[in-house]
Amino acid sequence: MAIKFLLLPQLSFLRKEGYDVSIVCSSGKWIEEIRGRGFNVKTIEIKRKLFSPISDLMALSQLFFYFKKERFDIVHTHTPKPGLLGQLAAKFVGVPIIINTIHGLYFNEKSSAVKRNFFINIERIAARCSDLIFSQNREDMETMKREKITNPAKIKYLGNGVDIKRFNLNNFSEESIDEKRKELKIENDCKIVGTIGRLVKEKGYLDLFEAFKLVLKVFPKTILLVIGPKEPFKKDGLKPEIAKNYGIEKNVIFLGEKENVEEFYPIMDIFVLASHREGFPRTVLEAMAMKRPVIATDIRGCREEIDNGKNGILVPSKNHLELSKAIISLLGNKQKSDEIAAEAMVKSEREFDERLVFDRIKKEYDKLIAERLKR
Repeated sequence: MAIKFLLLPQLSFLRKEGYDVSIVCSSGKWIEEIRGRGFNVKTIEIKRKLFSPISDLMALSQLFFYFKKERFDIVHTHTPKPGLLGQLAAKFVGVPIIINTIHGLYFNEKSSAVKRNFFINIERIAARCSDLIFSQNREDMETMKREKITNPAKIKYLGNGVDIKRFNLNNFSEESIDEKRKELKIENDCKIVGTIGRLVKEKGYLDLFEAFKLVLKVFPKTILLVIGPKEPFKKDGLKPEIAKNYGIEKNVIFLGEKENVEEFYPIMDIFVLASHREGFPRTVLEAMAMKRPVIATDIRGCREEIDNGKNGILVPSKNHLELSKAIISLLGNKQKSDEIAAEAMVKSEREFDERLVFDRIKKEYDKLIAERLKR
């Protein structure tokens, strides 16, 4: 999923720049599609579960022998578990350039001391293997420096971005927007609150459901549109049936996983991300680019994207009352909602075009190649 939904644009850019790109990831339903785009894909099972010692050792061994066989010039890792195992294997093999992207540290200011210390030590181990660490947000950079996870000179800001040509409201006519509402059987006088994310508690769904229950008391003809895959193997995984516990099931539409998410933003009156932990959430950037007013939790990543009250609204994490107030406020004030949406689109075009991210990657790759690959 990370390759399919997060990294394909970066990898396609690198290939256009002349790199021979190979991908290592767990197996899944998107593998053949990724291969169909011309990428060499090696599947190695890496469990997302935090503690799986036997499986992790097997994955580390497979990575080691694969890297040794292929003799890569650069290994660039992403996400926590593959990041650690991939960097270790690359270091053991002697890969000349090792890079890791931090998509969001697994701890924050509210984490317990035990959890915090555990992940700090894991990051320190991983950082010893890398030549460069990209961080998607500046707060994580400051945390890594403060906790002495690595030499600050190793850490570079990457940010995040989206394809603003794809996520552009001008691509959709009023007729196509009306057709999408009809397709979902949503009446014209219904307001739509949308959210996108995996169906897990960490994404703040329970807070959102509590808030939405209060929203319906003020705006009873409101629909909550939920897009995102179920995660039955995660400890905090949720089932759509949970909406019944909040008495909102008649006003919630669960669409599951969607590739064409850009077709759904135009019908949303508001986009909400109630998440408890993020690195630099892409869905917020997509909604901003699509000129949607955004309400997000006041957490790392979201704070870099949203200037509270100007191009979006930030609410405290795990606070359904404040979340409901923000939703009700924007649903009841179209002028304010439109002003926020317009500011959001301007900021997305100025700061969150994915081409800015590609340029940062290219700059650091070129520098490391000049230093370490003397051919």
